[in-house]
Amino acid sequence: MNERILILEDDKLIREVVAERLARRDFEPVVASTLAEARRLIAEASPDAALLDVQLPDGTGTDILRELVESDDVPCVMMTAHGTIESAVAALRMGAVDYLEKPFSIDRVEATLRAALERTRLRRELRSLRGPGVSGRMIGTSPAMREVTDLVEKVAPADAATVLILGETGTGKGLLARTIHSLSPRADGPFVNVTCSALTESLMESELFGHEKGAFTDARTLKRGLVEVADGGTLFLDEIAELSPGVQGKLLRFIEEKTFRRVGGTRDLVVNARVIAATNRDLEADVRDGRFRQDLFYRLSVLPIELPPLRHRASDVPLLVAAFMSSYSRELGRRVRHVEPEAMERLREHDWPGNIRELRNIIERAVLLTEGDSIGLQNLPREFQRTGEKTDTAAGTTPDFGPEGVDLATLERMLLREALRRAEGNRSEAGRLLGLSRHQVRNRLAKYGGEP
Repeated sequence: MNERILILEDDKLIREVVAERLARRDFEPVVASTLAEARRLIAEASPDAALLDVQLPDGTGTDILRELVESDDVPCVMMTAHGTIESAVAALRMGAVDYLEKPFSIDRVEATLRAALERTRLRRELRSLRGPGVSGRMIGTSPAMREVTDLVEKVAPADAATVLILGETGTGKGLLARTIHSLSPRADGPFVNVTCSALTESLMESELFGHEKGAFTDARTLKRGLVEVADGGTLFLDEIAELSPGVQGKLLRFIEEKTFRRVGGTRDLVVNARVIAATNRDLEADVRDGRFRQDLFYRLSVLPIELPPLRHRASDVPLLVAAFMSSYSRELGRRVRHVEPEAMERLREHDWPGNIRELRNIIERAVLLTEGDSIGLQNLPREFQRTGEKTDTAAGTTPDFGPEGVDLATLERMLLREALRRAEGNRSEAGRLLGLSRHQVRNRLAKYGGEP
């Protein structure tokens, strides 16, 4: 269905010309010359975007701008004949996505509208990612996850740039990669998932780049590699740190030039695939130790995204529990609807060394064992049922001064860990609690291998 565009303009000639030209370009224009007409059309037609003149007979376009921004997520572009920076800046501060200075070309109008509609689509998709119970989507409203989803909004449309996803095992790196793909212009293309630790060096090279017939003993036919399969879509390389140096070099050439050769081949092949890589390792340490190519690391980390561990986003635990409980109730034919308060408190307090994967497995088990409609402590593993003990694997934030005392590094790690826990993984907030900058927090984390 064509996007419906509200054109609020008191100049009849401009109004009709813009409407006629937009209709030719597969938009559905609805026109108004006053605020009253515009409000009626908004109620009746529910526009997808709006072009608003600043000066009108019964007010200003900023009146409608404010109403649209506050009541619905409708991108608004201002039209001004005065060309004053002040009016444009004021409109942008109120929520306009852009402004056009008269006279303007219809090409400029179309480009501005399409960009605004695409940004709005991404924002709506991202809001759905933050809500509970959405199958196959990232879930979370904690500060740390808001940072991630804000980054995704910027990263996903830049479909030519590589992305490096960092995070502990079980934090959802594969799901995040698929989310970036689904929100990118490549969404209709293939998403090819490759686990880099699954095969030996020679087999991985053939799996990624394919081989020519007769390239080696068992190469009886030509084989297309997964890089070719990903043409027009996304190539996701999980556990990228496990690639051998030889394959790393060939991958670097492909990322930089979009060309490669099959094993045993002599002809360069061109493929247009976006590369997203992920690892739970400290790649910078691997570079220093000579296990990972420095040039490939810099090429991969153009747009790095770090997924926080679950222990740094405790406020997201109830959302995740609700999503998993609903999903497994349907899958297992159960009618589990609630989690008892004490059980939920233990789930929130747990340190989650296995992150979201561990939580998902525990909720699946609990749904299977629950006879009624509520998950209680008795349905959780034994370590959650112990009274008088925290399930957090950390001993606490107070150091144990034994006979030999405690070293400052241990104390610093404890303080970092507690600050990150209280800030739910938000490094800027953790830095504020410690009197440090975000950069200083990052440097101290790097000193401890990325995790205090």
